Amino acid sequence: MYVEWASRLAGAVVWTNTPGRDGVGRVLPDGCMDLLWHEGRLLVAGPDTHAYLTGGEAGAWAGVRFYPGTAPTLLGVPAHELRDRRVELADLWPVSEVRRLADRVNAAPDPASGLEDVALRQAAGAEPPDPVLRQVVTALDTGRPVAVTADELGLGARQLHRRSLAAFGYGPKTLARILRLRRALALARGGVPFADTAARAGYADQAHLARDVRELAGLPLGELLAGRG
Repeated sequence: MYVEWASRLAGAVVWTNTPGRDGVGRVLPDGCMDLLWHEGRLLVAGPDTHAYLTGGEAGAWAGVRFYPGTAPTLLGVPAHELRDRRVELADLWPVSEVRRLADRVNAAPDPASGLEDVALRQAAGAEPPDPVLRQVVTALDTGRPVAVTADELGLGARQLHRRSLAAFGYGPKTLARILRLRRALALARGGVPFADTAARAGYADQAHLARDVRELAGLPLGELLAGRG
């Protein structure tokens, strides 16, 4: 069962998940990166460009999902280097430090709270997130075109693309597409008819919505809403 709640770290979410023994999970792209705990190990989930399928990984999971664009500063690695990847934290940080942090998480009352403490300590010693990146996310999440967003923020197209790669793992057009998918799914899950969902989320039409859902989520919209993913 998957459960999430707001973190004490601004914009982040803490979550736990205990997958079914034979079930396959489908993690949809959301512009975020996660610090993960699984069976005593610490890992990092990079930004996804398509649905990530889980399965065959028994045992409980815990995670801290960072607000889009904020994890690279905390982890010390550009987001595009981790795009569509799950890696051991020890591949990014010194093994001795990761072992010490893993011991701390494993000794906590529960892994989720221990993992959140690690994230909070790391954030306290890192540079604050670039406020421009949050403005980029906010603008694109409201459906603002990429070119208009760049102009309003005083950024050239190449500069915005370069900063987006480092912060989000992909360019602003891909981020906008992923955020549009999230808006559409929220509307459709709320009972909004698919045609109205497409119009309100910013798609050209319902067929455009259907293509994007298939490409990004790997399933038709109806099957995705029915929980078959």
